[in-house]
Amino acid sequence: MKKFEERTLSSETLYKGKIIELRVDEVELPDGKRAKRELVKHPGAVAIIAITEQGELILVEQFRKALERSIIEIPAGKIEPGEKPEKTAIRELEEETGYRANEFTYIQSFATSPGFADEIIHLYLARSLEKVENPAAGDEDEFINLMECTIEEAEEMMKDGRIYDAKTAFAVLYIKELLKN
Repeated sequence: MKKFEERTLSSETLYKGKIIELRVDEVELPDGKRAKRELVKHPGAVAIIAITEQGELILVEQFRKALERSIIEIPAGKIEPGEKPEKTAIRELEEETGYRANEFTYIQSFATSPGFADEIIHLYLARSLEKVENPAAGDEDEFINLMECTIEEAEEMMKDGRIYDAKTAFAVLYIKELLKN
C-alpha cells in the first residue's frame, strides 16, 4: 500500500438521490486495522467569477437549506451527467445571471470537503460579459437575487458573514489579487 492509503474492503450504498449518494466503506488502514468511512459521492460542480467591465463581481443571493439561511455566492452549479465542466459553467452563468462571457478562463479545481465528500469544484473566470436577450431558464426550485458589487463590498460581506462559503471567499481573494496586477 502507498503511504497513508486506505484500501476499501467493502462498500454499502445507504442512499442514492438526485444529487448525492451516501456510502459507508470499510477500509484497511496502513497499520492493518479496519475502520468505517462515511462518504458523500457527488458529480462535481462549477463556480464562476464573473467580472463586469467596471470591475464588479456578479453575485447571487439564495437560501441554503443546509445552513437554514440565505448567503451570497458566486454563480455555481452541478455538473450534469456527461457534461464537461466548461459547458456547465457557461450554462450556469447564463441561467443564474442572464449573462454570457466572451472571455472564459479556467482557473483551477479543488475539493470542497475532502474529509467526507468527493465533490470537486471547477472554477472559471468570466469577463467581457454581455446580457443575454432571452437567457436559458434556471432550475424551477431555485430562487435567487442577482447583485453586483465591488471587491471592497464583497470583503465587507465576508466580514459580516453574508459571504460564508469557501468558493466565494476564495473568488473574492483571487479577483482582488488579479485586479491589483
